[in-house]
Amino acid sequence: MKKYIVTINGKAYEATVEEVSDSSASYTAPAAPVAPVSAPAAPAVKAAPVASVKPAAAQGTQVAAPMPGTILSVKASVGQTVKKGEALCVLEAMKMENDIVALCDGKIVQVSATKGSSVNTGDVLFVIA
Repeated sequence: MKKYIVTINGKAYEATVEEVSDSSASYTAPAAPVAPVSAPAAPAVKAAPVASVKPAAAQGTQVAAPMPGTILSVKASVGQTVKKGEALCVLEAMKMENDIVALCDGKIVQVSATKGSSVNTGDVLFVIA
């Protein structure tokens, strides 16, 4: 079991997480609901200007959707080498076309974005290793 402090909407919560293997299909609910706890204020973290980082299945730098929208085109594919700032796809949001760019140099190891699909804020679109 690992303990984490998670801040949601400015409120800190303590969470205990148990690591299980994929073969384990059982779930045991906690005995009591987790109550909010006071935690020391964490320093502010600047968000990336174009995309954010979120956990995903593949290892590497994750490029996530900065806002909800529709993928108009995908310009990168698995195995392609990209440079920081290179356009990976075009996201239409609020009638504007936004280039989603690589956050670092590397090779595309995962592509989750597909033409015509709708995405939400934080959805992982690409993973660069």
